[in-house]
Amino acid sequence: MASTLSFLVINTEVVDAQGQTFCPSSSCGLLQDIRYPFRKQGDPPGCGFPEYELVCIDSKAIIHINTGRYFVTNISYTDNTFWVVDANLDNSSCPIPERNQHPSIYGLQSEDITLLYPDAITWAAFVSCSELIGSNAISLSTSSYSVMYKPIDCRSTKNSLVYVFITSFPWVGNIKPSCRYLSMIPLGSWHVRAPNNASFEDVIKFMRNGFAIRFPLQDEHWTYRWVINTCLNDSISYFYTQISSSSILNQSLAIAGIDLHFLRCVNDYSDRTKLFWAAVAVISVIDIVKIMIGFAILSRFVFAPLAVLTFLAYKYWKTRISIDAVEKFLQMQQALSPTRYAYTDITAITGHFREKLGQGGYGSVYKGMLPGDIHVAVKMLGNSLCNGDEFISEVSTIGSIHHVNVVRLVGFCSEEMRRALVYEYMPRGSLDKYIFSSERSFSWDKLNEIALGIARGINYLHGGCDMQILHFDIKPHNILLDNNFTPKVADFGLAKLYPRDNSFVPMFTVSGCYCWRWLGDGGTWTNMQQGEARLTTQLGCIVI
Repeated sequence: MASTLSFLVINTEVVDAQGQTFCPSSSCGLLQDIRYPFRKQGDPPGCGFPEYELVCIDSKAIIHINTGRYFVTNISYTDNTFWVVDANLDNSSCPIPERNQHPSIYGLQSEDITLLYPDAITWAAFVSCSELIGSNAISLSTSSYSVMYKPIDCRSTKNSLVYVFITSFPWVGNIKPSCRYLSMIPLGSWHVRAPNNASFEDVIKFMRNGFAIRFPLQDEHWTYRWVINTCLNDSISYFYTQISSSSILNQSLAIAGIDLHFLRCVNDYSDRTKLFWAAVAVISVIDIVKIMIGFAILSRFVFAPLAVLTFLAYKYWKTRISIDAVEKFLQMQQALSPTRYAYTDITAITGHFREKLGQGGYGSVYKGMLPGDIHVAVKMLGNSLCNGDEFISEVSTIGSIHHVNVVRLVGFCSEEMRRALVYEYMPRGSLDKYIFSSERSFSWDKLNEIALGIARGINYLHGGCDMQILHFDIKPHNILLDNNFTPKVADFGLAKLYPRDNSFVPMFTVSGCYCWRWLGDGGTWTNMQQGEARLTTQLGCIVI
């Protein structure tokens, strides 16, 4: 605080000399040469300052400080002080000030905040105690000075013992626990000081003579430097007094309230003139700089690590999302590969065959779900003419089919006589629901697209696989549609598998007529099954 507030000790120049040249001096009784910054009541507004206005009553100059009235006995423009006597001080032999005579009583709550500051270095403090403090004088040691309590017998009663002591500091926070504060008054000036062991009679003499008050001229550089230095030293003293306290509240006030304490001191001297506002501006700038420095320190040691940790956490989260996406994709791919399931798995996948999709010549179809929310259609085969090995062989071959227009075989089940095929689920159902319905119809372009898709699927089965697959049951019921109405060939119940180099299909594999196919270069005709011709006929029926 001391280093920052020292910036205020600058060449602050506030020139406000209205009336200094154009307002003549005046007098009141024995008080002569009343001039700037003083003014008499009735002078033009530009002459002097309202805070230094004197009222001349019965040849006595009276100045009002807060709610108090004081007689002005002398003005010294050399050292910028004037002497005042409390006008309310009675003429008895046992006078006591009725109110605080100091601008700010530290350690007490007081509304007596003045714009003028005493030039005295000693003060007389009056207290009322419930217990007797010694027979004559008691020394009360504080952190930096000691005081001697002097009894005031003329003001004391049996239950209230009044004492006075001399202090060199403008606060009375260290009084005896059994005492309560009454009032305080400055004594003398910087050069005229009351002794520490002064009796009440000595204090009366000092009060009758009054005390000096310094008035800072608004156009003198040294005055402002003096105000700044005085308030700076006062604030430092306040800081060390509060920080040395055992109370956490006082220590907090020492740190948080020192700026306000300094500004209050400057305000007491400067009456919210440009000096005060200059101090406010400088203190504000200093506080802003301190906040920026504190923010920079926090940014370096708190915010920066938090930002790095947040960034690393974000990167880790993004990486986990990517890894999870890959894992989900791999799980999906694994789920879409032909997998052998136990019958108990089939039961779990279908939810104990809860939702039935349809019934065909080779069994019933149920809706199921694999891990990863993958919907499937499970066909339970009610009758199988082939043995177990043939079933596994055919399933393995059909499961290797990967074409956009062929329903993919996801898995199968073969336990004793219980057989099941697990296909990918087609939410749009079969083609016959649309072509045989008057309410559901396709445009010619969509019909053409569907027909081409069916043809591509059949062509892939015939020539795109390691084994030739003859479907033998192409009809609208066995053409399924996905969400985008993409056709997929399904239901390989009558399908047969043949090697790609096998030119002959046995007659007993299908029923129907014969067809002839030209084989090889020898021009030999062989008797073969009418498979491809039959499929072509079936496809033509669908298109028509």
